[in-house]
Amino acid sequence: MSRDFQDLLDEAAAEPTEGWDFSWFEGRATEQRPSWGYQRLMGERMARATAALDIQTGGGEVLAGVPTHPPLTVATEGWPPNVPAATRLLHPRGVAVVADPDEPPLPFADAAFDLVVCRHPVTVWWDEIARVLAPGGTYLAQHVGPSSVFELVEYFLGPQPPETRGARHPEHDRAGAEAAGLEVVDLRSERLRMEFHDVGAVAYFLRKVVWMVPGFTVHSHRDRLRELHEQIEERGPFVAHSSRHLIEARRPERSRR
Repeated sequence: MSRDFQDLLDEAAAEPTEGWDFSWFEGRATEQRPSWGYQRLMGERMARATAALDIQTGGGEVLAGVPTHPPLTVATEGWPPNVPAATRLLHPRGVAVVADPDEPPLPFADAAFDLVVCRHPVTVWWDEIARVLAPGGTYLAQHVGPSSVFELVEYFLGPQPPETRGARHPEHDRAGAEAAGLEVVDLRSERLRMEFHDVGAVAYFLRKVVWMVPGFTVHSHRDRLRELHEQIEERGPFVAHSSRHLIEARRPERSRR
């Protein structure tokens, strides 16, 4: 049954955005998951590690879903609303949460961790990752790839230049890791179908993932949202494609740094 445009926007505007729990989208939006199963791979590495760091943990949801954590596990988070959410979720699991601005340097000593993980970092500071990894240590991450959800981005912002569309290419990450002295042992990428079934799901997504359409608000983009609402009502879900890549890199036992 069709729902009123204003009701959908009001609901999306009222929903809190802290953390990375996306359960609100159930029945309203869908996204395919990468075939490699990042959380499963992360859990396998965690079970073998002695000291692990999760960078930019968000609300801690991914780390909390890992069955076994190393004796020493630390998570960092830079967005203030996420820090208490991550603390509430992770502290009972023995994980320390450190408020960190996500800028160099990381607040840890050299070679402090044998495992560093990260899901969807905003920025990757390769030199810092290499510095805090112990010799033989591993960085395992799932990164956002190039032109991710750009069907939606360009709906609001218009066509983007090639350098913007090509940013976050997995080969850029390979080059950054190798320049920091790490050896890339796995690099895979996939594009994954997304569907938004109502305009409220779009509005909430853009409120939550704030870097997609900088400056987005329900009020300032109301006209374009109404056009999108009418399009979805007439043609069905708005289809976009996310871009993800898995990267695993190791610090050599004898570092070249």
